[in-house]
Amino acid sequence: MKTILTNKYISIETRKRALQCYIEPVLMYGCEAWTISKQIQNKLEATEMWFLRRMLRIPWTAKKTDERVLNEANKRRSLVRTIRKRQATFLGHVMRRGKPEHLVTTGKFEGKRSRGRQREKIMDGLATWLGPGKDILAAVKDRDLWRDMIANAYKQGT
Repeated sequence: MKTILTNKYISIETRKRALQCYIEPVLMYGCEAWTISKQIQNKLEATEMWFLRRMLRIPWTAKKTDERVLNEANKRRSLVRTIRKRQATFLGHVMRRGKPEHLVTTGKFEGKRSRGRQREKIMDGLATWLGPGKDILAAVKDRDLWRDMIANAYKQGT
């Protein structure tokens, strides 16, 4: 795909669509089950910027900020937002089913807690993305409310 994505005779819009169609699905495979920490989020954003810099043929030695690169490409950061949206959609599906996956996702299965700092759960990341103070478990039951919450969070770009 390097020859297509870096070809200066193909418009940037066509190259962005090729990136979105062929590379991002491979990159996001299984993202519904990922737990995205701040470190992983930074790596995903760096990967997105790496693709854009390669498409625009901007070397790393050029002192261009990420914002300038995004302006040149007429693009917003969307990779992490798309992953969060897919996670929220999948979470709504799992929670409405009410099967054992529901127990695992909410962390309400029996047993002792392990020692040390508790791992971050998918629910924690989605709670910060959707906004503080929102009752996720209650909102998931109402499909229309859940879709609206996801759409609003996606539009805000948090």
